[in-house]
Amino acid sequence: MTGNARELAASFDLERLTPEFYENPYPTYRALRENEPLKRLPNGTVFLTRYDDLVAVYKNTRMFSSDKKKEFAPKYGTSLLYEHHTTSLVFNDPPSHTRVRRLIMGALSPRAIASMEGDLVALVDRLLDSVAARRDFDLIEDFAAAIPIEVIGNLLGVPHAEREPLRDWSLTILGALEPVVSPQAFSRGNQAVKDMLVYLETLVERRRQKPGNPERDVLTRLIQGEENGERLTEKELLHNCIFLLNAGHETTTNLIGNGLVALLTHPDQKQRLVQNPDLIRTAVEEMLRYESSNQLGNRMTTEQVELGGLALEAGTSITLCIGAANRDPAQFPDAETFDVARTPNRHLAFATGAHQCAGMALARLEGAIAISRFLARFPTYALNGAPVRGGRVRFRGFLRVPCTTG
Repeated sequence: MTGNARELAASFDLERLTPEFYENPYPTYRALRENEPLKRLPNGTVFLTRYDDLVAVYKNTRMFSSDKKKEFAPKYGTSLLYEHHTTSLVFNDPPSHTRVRRLIMGALSPRAIASMEGDLVALVDRLLDSVAARRDFDLIEDFAAAIPIEVIGNLLGVPHAEREPLRDWSLTILGALEPVVSPQAFSRGNQAVKDMLVYLETLVERRRQKPGNPERDVLTRLIQGEENGERLTEKELLHNCIFLLNAGHETTTNLIGNGLVALLTHPDQKQRLVQNPDLIRTAVEEMLRYESSNQLGNRMTTEQVELGGLALEAGTSITLCIGAANRDPAQFPDAETFDVARTPNRHLAFATGAHQCAGMALARLEGAIAISRFLARFPTYALNGAPVRGGRVRFRGFLRVPCTTG
């Protein structure tokens, strides 16, 4: 087995992944972590799989930059995908990152998130009523994906009648972040950015004429800016609205879908959670750790630096493998075991440091309400066909999970 693991690590190339990897990347992650934890890939980038190495990079924004202009220029050229991904919050360094994050966090305060709970419970219960009426359903389309679209749509004040294209736009734009992008995916991604920009220009103009409550309406808050007069440019405003719709959508869909499928494949833990619903908070954290919605992050060195005993030149692109770090036995005892009561659980599903996910409290609330109420309603739910993975390495989730209520 050791020889196989060494071979698996030695042959790993992020740009040439196998169907087996997409189905289950964790044996490869383990092989890399144990044999080549700082793996220099054929394209010159470095792939990190140890928990402590990821934390060191996350915590040092000066030496490890999130700015993607150099990295994305050869990938996207001067396209709208380039404009979007180099303007949005997640792919920028301070002070730009700090300024935009502060505006967004003002509308995602603990009080604002707590005020969403009643509407979220009502939404989940409506979806569960619809599922109960059919018995056979798709866990993703009929439940998991429908929740964050409504929540983020509410945050930005997108009218219900205009939400239908949001999920396809999101999947298409985020799909273009994969390590290898086909010409077709590139074209579709650019068209999706274009369509979203056209739509958001109209939405923003409406909101300028009729502002919402900036304590709850993120779009109004971003338009109005800070009391000291600090404002986003029009380009920053539009692209960060796209970012919010995308970031809040797929990762939360994956959390709910991955979590409920993980319970099916670990029936003892499913029964434990059904019998002890108070474990939902630790269970959600374990779902985030065990099957991280977002598996990869990226940084670039700003100067020569040594990391984990490896000297890295300035301008080295680094891939942070969250999925591997979250199963590092140096941080998590019995790391390959799914334990709904695991504590402590300092996973990196939301990253850490300055770029820790701005919407993590909202995602946790969505996950806890969706999964706990689903289990209470359908404790004997079961698969009704083979689940279909999303076929992506960066965002790990399912496209379809046929189920029956049991």
